Amino acid sequence: MREVVVVGGSIAALTAVETLRMEDFDGRITVLSDEELPPYTRVPLSKGVLAGRESADDVVLAPLADEVDLHLRTPATGLDLEAQTVLTPDGPVRYDGLVIATGARARRIGTPGQSERVLRSYEDGLRLRDDLRRVSSVLVVGGGFLGMEIASTARELGRDVTVVDLAPPLDRLLGTTVGRHVRAVAERAGVHIVLAHGGVRLLGEPTPTAVETPDGHRLEADLVISAVGDLPNAEWLAGSGVPLSGGIVVDERCRVSPYVVAAGDVTVMATDDGALARTPSWTNAVEQARAAVRSLLHGDDAPEYRPSRYFWTEQFGLDVKMVGPLDPQGQPAVLDGSLDAGSALLAWPDAATPRQVVAVNHHTPPAKLKRMLTGARRTQLPA
Repeated sequence: MREVVVVGGSIAALTAVETLRMEDFDGRITVLSDEELPPYTRVPLSKGVLAGRESADDVVLAPLADEVDLHLRTPATGLDLEAQTVLTPDGPVRYDGLVIATGARARRIGTPGQSERVLRSYEDGLRLRDDLRRVSSVLVVGGGFLGMEIASTARELGRDVTVVDLAPPLDRLLGTTVGRHVRAVAERAGVHIVLAHGGVRLLGEPTPTAVETPDGHRLEADLVISAVGDLPNAEWLAGSGVPLSGGIVVDERCRVSPYVVAAGDVTVMATDDGALARTPSWTNAVEQARAAVRSLLHGDDAPEYRPSRYFWTEQFGLDVKMVGPLDPQGQPAVLDGSLDAGSALLAWPDAATPRQVVAVNHHTPPAKLKRMLTGARRTQLPA
């Protein structure tokens, strides 16, 4: 294998390039990205970028080596598996090995005529930063990690903030115990939370300034931001022969074919029960990109990919870290501290055999949280 093409422009793409060199691949590497910036991290977008504290210099990741051929503003438009060629507006790009890391885009719920505000790219962050400077009230549609982080930053900037969601924000991610605690902190910070069980409709053109619930209740704000999930960027692969089902279907080694692998938010993998699922997170993008490259270079000799299922969010002065499947059920065992005291380490279903572990403003590092699940009986858990 003498030439590897990486399609994508975020952390999974950069990690793939770094892993190729770490695995002693000495051939040519070409990166095709539809972004304006070199590979960058999206983590600060809802925080420092939105608040105006961080710029492009702060989000761009380590520069690619000089020998890497980076093509910005160059989207992949098609793939010919037989000819081993990626199609682009500038012409075909041939590969011996291909890493697909095209990520995902923000899901939208507005009509085509509406200029719906979302946060997925650095350009989105700059636009929302400027919007926030001009408004006094913000309505966030969606109470997941991103929606609540946006709400936290908007409150930090002194804006009136309402979050509307189908269900209590964060319960479906962190479980009712931790979700309830984070919501209480958010509400004490001044966030108004509204439940709209049937969803909402965006009102106003070109830029929405209100939403309407199924029962006709109207909520208005100077700025409406949608944070309702994402969609994998896989449409360019239609008709290529790449298996698609809510994303690119990859095997246990992140392979699509012997010479094509995929990683990050664009992928779906079979879970333990055989169902296909996405794991859209920064950690998964990094870990899966490493595994995908090793599979590309070493085939069946590469280890199978086992997601660590590590997630985190920072909002309203809380640092929440979680390992394990999202939405833990029931009451957790308290391993250390307490939520009421402001710092806690919790485990589900119990401390002896945890399936999920959550740290809220707790000093336990991510690596130890992961060990609590992978070696629960061998790891000394806090008393």
